[in-house]
Amino acid sequence: MNKIICPVPQDQRPLNEFYSITKSWIISWPLQDNNTFYSKLVISWLIFLPLNLLISYGSDYLRNNIFDFIFISLTFSLISPLFLLLRQLLSWSYIYSRLNSEKIEYEESGWYDGQVWEKPIDWRAKDLLIAQYQVKPILDHLKKVLSSIFLFMFFLLSFNLLNINL
Repeated sequence: MNKIICPVPQDQRPLNEFYSITKSWIISWPLQDNNTFYSKLVISWLIFLPLNLLISYGSDYLRNNIFDFIFISLTFSLISPLFLLLRQLLSWSYIYSRLNSEKIEYEESGWYDGQVWEKPIDWRAKDLLIAQYQVKPILDHLKKVLSSIFLFMFFLLSFNLLNINL
């Protein structure tokens, strides 16, 4: 068996990037079971709720209308889980594209000396399997959750705007 000499540094190889992202604190949330994943999103939502309540309390209109005050604060607190989901989606998309690529772009010592190295066939096959059967389902799940939260926020905001104008 031929030993392949790879010029790509260990930490810039797509498979190693995949393994490191699975150990990341926030980025690895989608790897956990759905109950844990959703509970972490709800907790992140509730952590930012007091801050949004405090900010909303600065408005004279909201201070005098308790329903709108709570409604707006709950709605805008959803921004924190949205940012977390967006960060996760971007990280997993980056890993997916690196695993799917036929070539590896890497830097030897800094941003100014980028190189490109073509993956051997066996590396490519392994990377494609991981991309399709491990990373792609995560991306699909994150896209569904992100779009659901966007739709929920849109619904809440449009409901609130109709309520204010009536």
